[in-house]
Amino acid sequence: MSEKNKSKAQVDFLCVEPGCQGVIQFNLMDCGKDQQILCPKCHKPYEFDADLRDKMQKLLNLIVAVRDAESILGNCNVAVAVPGGEVKIPYALLLTRLNTMLTLKMGDKTVDFHLWIEPSSPDTFR
Repeated sequence: MSEKNKSKAQVDFLCVEPGCQGVIQFNLMDCGKDQQILCPKCHKPYEFDADLRDKMQKLLNLIVAVRDAESILGNCNVAVAVPGGEVKIPYALLLTRLNTMLTLKMGDKTVDFHLWIEPSSPDTFR
């Protein structure tokens, strides 16, 4: 089974229809060329153009790369400069505490796509 089929990466964004504010959700791993997504509140259909699909594919590639590097994440840190030195923050901890967003244009609107990644195993990031 491929990495793509084992993973779940939930993406959500607010509907761009004026006054709707519905939350559209989909699994990035299932995002295909002909996939149509509907707003659950106003039923506006969303079809992503080639440029947006390309950006979503790049985000998917990033997720798969992070999953592939999972075995070394316990050894990776991000150092933050503070007065008197630096603080090392485990990279795996950052992945569990930071919200990931992809901000893109849809027509004339700027939309934040929020990403929620399900760990590939129950021991991930512990």
